[in-house]
Amino acid sequence: MTDRRLWSYKEIAAHIGVQTDTVRSYRKHGLLPSPDLSEGGKPYWFADTIRSWVASRPGNRNRRPRS
Repeated sequence: MTDRRLWSYKEIAAHIGVQTDTVRSYRKHGLLPSPDLSEGGKPYWFADTIRSWVASRPGNRNRRPRS
């Protein structure tokens, strides 16, 4: 089953345990996947997109993401 909930910077930050500004910095430096949707100029990602990204990040093999 896919998780199509949309996450903003805030939800992503909570999921990976960092500050919202850190997630914005990841995007600015090309470390975050492209948004799945933009609405009103704000980017959003599907929860599954972020979970896949977290799973593929170097050094995260033994970490358990939040949520």
